[in-house]
Amino acid sequence: MLYVFAIFFFYASNLAYSVVLSVHFCFKLAIRTRSKDPSQKYKPYTPVNLPDRQWPSKVATTSPIWLSTDLRDGNQALANPMSIDQKTRFFRQLVKCGLKEIEIAYPAASETDFGFVRGLIEGGEVPDDVWIQVLTPARADLIKRTFESIAGAKNVIIHMYNATAPLFRSVVFRNSKEQTIALAVDHTNVVRQLVEEYEKKYNTNFRYEYSPELFTQTEPDFAVEICDKVMEAWGRAGEEKMQRIIFNLPSTVEIAPPNHYADQIEYFCRHVKNREKIVVSLHPHNDRGQGIAAAELGLLGGADRIEGCLFGNGERTGNVDLVTLALNQYSQGIATGLDFSDIQSVIDTVVYCNDLPVHPRHPYAGELVFTAFSGSHQDAIKKGFEAQNARWSEAKLKGEPQIWDMPYLPLDPADLGCTYEAVIRVNSQSGKGGIAYLVKQSLEFDLPRKMQVAFYAIVQAIAEKTGKEMRVDDIVQAFCSSYFYRAPGIQSTSEVDQGRLGLKSFRFYHGSQSEVLDYPRASQVLDEHRRFVGRISVDGQERHLRGEGNGPLSALLDSLRTNLDLNFAIREYSEHGIGQGTNVQAASYVQLVEILPGKTSGEGETYWGVGVDSDIAGSGLKAVLSAVNGAL
Repeated sequence: MLYVFAIFFFYASNLAYSVVLSVHFCFKLAIRTRSKDPSQKYKPYTPVNLPDRQWPSKVATTSPIWLSTDLRDGNQALANPMSIDQKTRFFRQLVKCGLKEIEIAYPAASETDFGFVRGLIEGGEVPDDVWIQVLTPARADLIKRTFESIAGAKNVIIHMYNATAPLFRSVVFRNSKEQTIALAVDHTNVVRQLVEEYEKKYNTNFRYEYSPELFTQTEPDFAVEICDKVMEAWGRAGEEKMQRIIFNLPSTVEIAPPNHYADQIEYFCRHVKNREKIVVSLHPHNDRGQGIAAAELGLLGGADRIEGCLFGNGERTGNVDLVTLALNQYSQGIATGLDFSDIQSVIDTVVYCNDLPVHPRHPYAGELVFTAFSGSHQDAIKKGFEAQNARWSEAKLKGEPQIWDMPYLPLDPADLGCTYEAVIRVNSQSGKGGIAYLVKQSLEFDLPRKMQVAFYAIVQAIAEKTGKEMRVDDIVQAFCSSYFYRAPGIQSTSEVDQGRLGLKSFRFYHGSQSEVLDYPRASQVLDEHRRFVGRISVDGQERHLRGEGNGPLSALLDSLRTNLDLNFAIREYSEHGIGQGTNVQAASYVQLVEILPGKTSGEGETYWGVGVDSDIAGSGLKAVLSAVNGAL
């Protein structure tokens, strides 16, 4: 036995070595014969003669049947194929996402694949409404082994293929058209016989899928002819949904633009016999980077079904990406039947099982796809959210649908389980609108436009100095540090320096009277004569200050001028409420201008401050001291 194995190993090793030498020689020959214009060695695709094509005027309104081939086509493309544990985790994720048809393996290819199929069936992993699909080439022994793997399953799609393109017929297999058809027909008969046997023995529901491999490189009329012969041999196709034969038309290698694929699909659908008994399936690859477009146009061409992988894993440049394809439809208001509402869990599973990252710019799933760094984009998004909130509130009152319509965001990140926190991120290219949006989201401060400009300069300086992106926490920290504000509930701001001046307590009196006034309301903040009496912390020492003015803020400024020689005037003031119900507080914003010695009006530097208090007068006073602290 050992001798036999040694002989086998010797011949197998020599065969592999000879293949490597042949490929190496061909590459060297190709390099030596390279022409001055390399493009001359390629020939263009042959267009389909379809002058009355209908697909360009069609619009997608329904979703296709989805099949995931991650566990078969995706797995065979991995440098390190998935273990059974990884494949099981992946299968469970696909079920969770709502896939009802899943190609789980090429069972005859390895004991691992065979064992995985048996494990799913015997372990009760396959829900009653899910069809598992298994792949086999047109070889009787491998077809029988495939059936052995699915014994006892409830719903099974047997997927058989053979290559039909001229290059493969003449070079790889050296078969004529007639021999290629005979291969498909004879082995369809084998499949049918085994289906009938396993139906009786295990009460399994079967469907049959046939793929003319390399369909896009096959003559259109020959692809139709071979499928007609296969359907005749199958003899079980009916018009009921689960009786239809599946003809899978793969773009095994993408060699032409997506409109050509659509032409091929429409030609096939118009010429194949008994179209009503057929599910036309697409299996696009991405060699030209156009797999998504090819799939979408192929559906317009008449296809019913899509085979692909999550995030586009697969041979070479990958299979069509089911996530992108489905969410493209979802963003057009089409119900896809797939659930990506927790897209991060899908990403985590795919990355773990495939050992391949999801690119940061990958549509819908990448870390940066809902992120705007550009100032103009951020400003548009900020204004878009404000307008949409108002529009949605009005629609809710009228009982109308709340339609998503946002600049730069074709899909609501919340639909994928993402937060809005990452929508706007800040670096040296960012603008004031985006920064103001983050401040409002984090602190509820709706900054006045001029204050947005002032804080933008602060953030810009930090970003340029560090040369790095500023996260939301960095923005909040910079705001609180710049305006001496400790944000409730945000631990990182609990140690922020509160400045040299701090408000301890205060009272207001009307004019020269000694009657203590209640805290003024909004209409009283900037008008009517007031006398301010308060306790102010000055460099850690408590001082009693008094001042008078035509309102609370000017009275405080008078006390600072009289007692501390700090001379400022109010240039701008605004306020709004934050919080809800009994927890509403007032947020005030003040811009002060320094009054230079010998001047009676403000001509010096300007400083912004912010204050929050349950009383509007208190928030205004705190905002004044915040601005003065900034000046100090």
